[in-house]
Amino acid sequence: MKEEKRGWRDRLFGGLKKTSGKLTENLTGLVTKAKLDSADLDDIEEALIVSDLGPTAAAQIRQKLAAERFDKGLDDEGLRLIVEDEIAGILSPVAKAIEIDALPRPQVILVIGVNGSGKTTTIAKLAHLFLEQDYGVMLAAGDTFRAAAIGQLKIWADRLGIKIISGAEGGDAAGIVFDAVKQATAEGIDVLIVDTAGRLQNKRELMDELAKIRRVLGRLNPAAPHDVVLVLDATTGQNALSQIEVFKEIAGVTGIIMTKLDGSARGGILVAAAKQFALPIHAIGIGEAIDDLRPFDPRDLARAISGGPA
Repeated sequence: MKEEKRGWRDRLFGGLKKTSGKLTENLTGLVTKAKLDSADLDDIEEALIVSDLGPTAAAQIRQKLAAERFDKGLDDEGLRLIVEDEIAGILSPVAKAIEIDALPRPQVILVIGVNGSGKTTTIAKLAHLFLEQDYGVMLAAGDTFRAAAIGQLKIWADRLGIKIISGAEGGDAAGIVFDAVKQATAEGIDVLIVDTAGRLQNKRELMDELAKIRRVLGRLNPAAPHDVVLVLDATTGQNALSQIEVFKEIAGVTGIIMTKLDGSARGGILVAAAKQFALPIHAIGIGEAIDDLRPFDPRDLARAISGGPA
């Protein structure tokens, strides 16, 4: 287990090397004296913002620096440690893995996200994570708009050795979800993960479809869906924040999974999302392998973003 965790941390730090390198480059040399003046603080705040931490988190770190006098001076490493501590403080309250505690079973998890976000693959990884915890898992291919999504999810279900409920392209997503919940209930399945459409081009159409799914779920289990998880692509940077805003409005998002923290990603966006929305961040993905999705350690992530040692 220790070796597995070490391997995950190494991949995490490697995946965020671009983010930490950019942040380190932007901050290096900005601290030259014990008491920081307004110009110094402005430079540091700007460096944090352009490193994708977002204006709110940058302002918080600026306030922390402004409130302290560094009698022994503050060097680049001292500044990095302060940034790490503040990032960890922002991330800690939102680092919440999905708990499978719904009674009666199954716990229904709706997964949403725009096309290209890695939604379908993330569903498979999430299923694998639950299987590792000895939960019974079933999938429902509710994104009937795309035949490719249905086919890809079937392939993953076969690889994982779990059942999937699906229909034809263009079929009734709510009907598929209804059948899936009935079968999962009958078979004593713990977790039902439902792929849903992510077509933001027509928000009204998507809202209507999700509302229909919720009505159908309500007939079978008034508590369902228990989770509405938004999958975000970290490489989209600030656009991820816009997606959270829209999907919160139209889908009632309860938590986030951030994918593609694999080297080209702008990992600071996790900090900006945590500060702006305070939604639970359930897990992060750092690659394409089936085990490349894990709940995250806020301190490890803060250190990886700020450029600390792995």
